[in-house]
Amino acid sequence: MGDHKEQPLRVGAAVRRRRRALELTLAVVAERSGLSVPFLSQIENERARPSRSSLERVADALRTTAVELLAAADPACSVDVVRTEGCETGAEPRVRSLVRGHHQMHASEYTGDHDAGREFQYRNDQLMYVADGAVEIEAEGRAYRLGRGDTLYLTGGVRHRWRATVPDTRLVVVAVAEHIEAVRDRPRQ
Repeated sequence: MGDHKEQPLRVGAAVRRRRRALELTLAVVAERSGLSVPFLSQIENERARPSRSSLERVADALRTTAVELLAAADPACSVDVVRTEGCETGAEPRVRSLVRGHHQMHASEYTGDHDAGREFQYRNDQLMYVADGAVEIEAEGRAYRLGRGDTLYLTGGVRHRWRATVPDTRLVVVAVAEHIEAVRDRPRQ
């Protein structure tokens, strides 16, 4: 018996992502679809569920199909358990996703070492947490040694690489998903 059950889909986020990818305003989508701006805003903010007919009109306005929007939709569940069942521990390095689906954050667990020469650079912020063992992370020209329970926060765009310095190290990386447009705080005037 699994902990993840099929839930209704939240299509609003998929509509918003598609609209923004096309660089369209709500007003343009409203004009193309024949639906009102307030109704489209309610759809994007999950305060209204479009009928099949309305969803097809929105999809046409966004140059896609209702089926594609539904496929890109987020599940409405707010709780999802990812179990370790089937994940064997051993000497082989591995990575497993700690979050299922298309969400605003991504989390992965790295066990063992990996290609220490591989450089990473993510669009958005990320947090690295050492669950077991120890790692060395090189970022911004400095090396940081982290042990069990330590964290390192990196803002988007920082190039970095890491390596395990102890066998059976477990590193958890939580990052804002790449499809999210991170907004930087603007200085107050």
